[in-house]
Amino acid sequence: MSLNVTVNKDHGKLKFQLSGRFDFNSNKAFRTAYESGLKDVSTGSIIIDLGGVDYMDSSALGMLLLFKETADEQNRMITLMNCQETVREILDIVNFGKLFSIQ
Repeated sequence: MSLNVTVNKDHGKLKFQLSGRFDFNSNKAFRTAYESGLKDVSTGSIIIDLGGVDYMDSSALGMLLLFKETADEQNRMITLMNCQETVREILDIVNFGKLFSIQ
């Protein structure tokens, strides 16, 4: 199953709801979603809801890092939320808790 990305704005926050496989083939869909979402300068913090992500590879980690660089340039904080156990284990192994708020 390919990655599905839904973008919503809620109370000044930009929320990305991801579901499916977050892998190399997701690059275009993910980048298009976050670039269009970030064009709205009125949004503050960013939430990436990974509850529907059942698979994540190293290229997905790279995409999250690129997104973080862009968000940092705009002084926006990213929170990763609702990680399934396997996704959370991957994020813990690569110490993403030092770069992102993970809830």
